[in-house]
Amino acid sequence: MKKTLQLLLCLGVAAMLTGCSTETDTSSDSVPAETITAEPETTAPTEPETEAPTEPETSAPEADDAENYNTGDAALDNVRNQDEIGEKEILVISFGTSFNDSRRLTIGAIENAIETAFPDYAVRRGFTSNIIIDHVQQRDGILIDDVAAALDRAVDNGVKTLIVQPTHLMDGLEYHDLTAEVAQYADAFEHVAIGEPLLSSEEDFQRVTTAITDWTADYDDGETAIVFMGHGTEADSNGVYAKMQEMLTDAGKTNYFVGTVEAEPALEDVLAAVKAGDYKRVVLEPLMVVAGDHANNDMAGDEADSWKTVFANEGYEVECLLRGLGENEDIRTLYTEHTQAAIDSLQ
Repeated sequence: MKKTLQLLLCLGVAAMLTGCSTETDTSSDSVPAETITAEPETTAPTEPETEAPTEPETSAPEADDAENYNTGDAALDNVRNQDEIGEKEILVISFGTSFNDSRRLTIGAIENAIETAFPDYAVRRGFTSNIIIDHVQQRDGILIDDVAAALDRAVDNGVKTLIVQPTHLMDGLEYHDLTAEVAQYADAFEHVAIGEPLLSSEEDFQRVTTAITDWTADYDDGETAIVFMGHGTEADSNGVYAKMQEMLTDAGKTNYFVGTVEAEPALEDVLAAVKAGDYKRVVLEPLMVVAGDHANNDMAGDEADSWKTVFANEGYEVECLLRGLGENEDIRTLYTEHTQAAIDSLQ
């Protein structure tokens, strides 16, 4: 049988982003988001440290070896590296996180949703970050496959039809690296298709906008600025954050703001935008699939340059929602639909 490789490379998103400057359940969640509240301080504002914008795969390790906090029980998470896969597999690829509870409630929840939607396929996991893989293995004694190991596992188990579904936010450098790595294995399978990342079409942006505003509707009281913190990248795909801000503003959500940790808009840009309004409270939430190191430290940490501290020093009451997008049912549904589109492309 002729072997085919179907790569869904989100051609539409490139044209859609031309105008940009260039990457969890709903109210019925069974597990509520953890919240952290910071009282306003009277000290002078502290300027955040600036970091060179980088793509996630070059980021520092998620946690120091001598971490003094508990990220949850790793044994509760299904690492999905079992054999006896069968002939049809969906390989869910994520950057990853060493925060065990968040990994289970976000990446694990997306994998579970895909498994439920496609019972004829075995669902397996792969992470692109070997730093995270090594950290989890050293700390918890649990080994998660990297992309190469996951693909080799599929080959060894005789998989004939392979669907790769990334949980990436955007069609950025990491997504392109993934498609290139999968392409090297094209001859090992009869059929291969790669699903699109979360934000790949105008409809995707609209649905994510609705999902995150519905998710935070209880905080939308006219006196609260709701701020989403993304990662940011030096690549052109960083334009998705400006696009998200545009979609929120066009939807009338003028009290919603989008910033990034390592690119533009930066914290100081978001702070200036919030200060231009008449807000008493700020709610911070990650615009990331997981609530890992960036959410717990850069956003909600107690350091002088954390987003929570900077906003508190400006006199705002600050609440941090430590939940990743993967905990949102509508987001999981969108990933599942992208998986379906990849499967349909093989017909």
